[in-house]
Amino acid sequence: MCLGIPGEVIELMADHPDLAMVSVEGVQRPINIGLLRDTADGPLDLAPGDWILIHVGFALSKIDEKQAKASLEFVTGVDDAYADQLEARG
Repeated sequence: MCLGIPGEVIELMADHPDLAMVSVEGVQRPINIGLLRDTADGPLDLAPGDWILIHVGFALSKIDEKQAKASLEFVTGVDDAYADQLEARG
């Protein structure tokens, strides 16, 4: 199973064309966006404000905002359920 986390593109890094600064729940970090190119030198259909699905530091796909928000709700819900289980075990 692969867990992809949605993140919002904040900035395309001009000095590193395969990197973008991405925000995931307010935490910003550089993400490799090279896999989103059609070819090695092809155009990149990505801009600040776009949402991407991230796995181990790589953008796997561009997703729409509605899908991103639903995924974030699921991921944070799983975390909340896990915390509740730990608390119940005391």
